[in-house]
Amino acid sequence: MEVSRLLIGLNCVKALEPLTVVETAKDLSSQHDFDIQAFKFNAGKELLRETRIVRVGLIQNSIALPTTAPFLDQKKAIFHKLKPIIDATGASGVNILCLQKRWCEFAEPTDGESTQFLQGFARKYNMVIVIPILWETIWNTVVIIGNNGNIIGKHKKNHIPRVGDFNESTYYKEGNTGHPVFETAYGKIGVNICYGRHHPLNWLAFELNCAEIVFIPFATVGELSEPMWPIEAQNAAIANSYFMGSINQVGTEVFPNPFTSGDGKPQHADFGHFYGSSHVSAPDASCTPSLSRNKHGLLISNMDLNLCRQLKDKWGFCMTARYELYADMLSRYVKLDFEPQVVSDPLLPKNQL
Repeated sequence: MEVSRLLIGLNCVKALEPLTVVETAKDLSSQHDFDIQAFKFNAGKELLRETRIVRVGLIQNSIALPTTAPFLDQKKAIFHKLKPIIDATGASGVNILCLQKRWCEFAEPTDGESTQFLQGFARKYNMVIVIPILWETIWNTVVIIGNNGNIIGKHKKNHIPRVGDFNESTYYKEGNTGHPVFETAYGKIGVNICYGRHHPLNWLAFELNCAEIVFIPFATVGELSEPMWPIEAQNAAIANSYFMGSINQVGTEVFPNPFTSGDGKPQHADFGHFYGSSHVSAPDASCTPSLSRNKHGLLISNMDLNLCRQLKDKWGFCMTARYELYADMLSRYVKLDFEPQVVSDPLLPKNQL
């Protein structure tokens, strides 16, 4: 119990409560062999505000066919694979669903086949759906589908990694959509796409734009980032007083032709193991257990969004922040003549200064 308290925290001074999974979702999980877990985040009772319960779903998945299969066959197979998981999501009464980055890896317009496929589920289940797509081959993008099946908007990834096999600067462009927060029927949501989670100012910008839930659709492998995975999201949820939904791909993709990435490593035929481990973090430092490292699955979380305001009031991070100091520092930093504010020990040898 003490280890659990330290690793996944306490929600309102209690262990996180499990949610009962409906029989329809259990049956689909059993028939199609995917993991399903469900939990409940509470908030303190208030005298003047009703509870604001939102049910959120996260889906992690592996590819459905080998990478050598024809593209159209791969796309159809992934639709077929996700359909029962999305049906389980709808049967569970989920209000907002977010898929992982690279859930379907083929370039298309924002109103293309993947979006149309999911718009039907949004209308059927009265559900907001966040879908990552590759827009026009150069923008890693998310499309926000409203609960009526309409497209609310889109957002492009701000930060492009240049790390080993994930040197995306050769095929993605930096986004130009800022840090939009989408007001949906169930709450205000932001999406910090993939590598953006390593940039604290990215998290802050979504908080300044009044996000209540921020999703991280991700695709990353164990050797590269697994120790960072639970820490960054939990820190972001605490520092910015919102809920975090972290979704990572699962499985290993093997390619027919070995490749290298100019980082000194020998040629190889895969990126490594995408470790899944999707989870939800809350602003009070509590979080759900993670989904499997090796299996596709669905994580359901009830969130009382009043917890966001309660934690803002408790810790006063916004009230005590010095945004004018940060703004001044950043405005000087982006100029070519910037000089760091370093105070040196006068007794240091001159050649060390």
